Amino acid sequence: MTDQTSPADALQDLRRSIDNIDAALVAILAERFRCTKAVGALKARYGMPPADPERESRQIARLRTLAEEAHLDPDFAEKFLNFIIHEVIRHHEAIARQSSDSANT
Repeated sequence: MTDQTSPADALQDLRRSIDNIDAALVAILAERFRCTKAVGALKARYGMPPADPERESRQIARLRTLAEEAHLDPDFAEKFLNFIIHEVIRHHEAIARQSSDSANT
């Protein structure tokens, strides 16, 4: 905030930045889920399990390190990634069921 910027204007500027970041986060998450959907289809095609606990553990450790380097609470980052992982596994299970249903018909 400069001496010439009112608190209300500064607040509006910050909120516009937050809105832009939120839009970018949604776009990035959508792209991530497009990729994980392809992973789920590949796993279903080859009978691979929907979850990969070793990969998930490595990703959590990696994200925690990235969070620390970015001065973001690593516990928050882990909770966020765990939420995403849970959704991805749920999607992979659904893809596997659909694939199985298609193969049985």
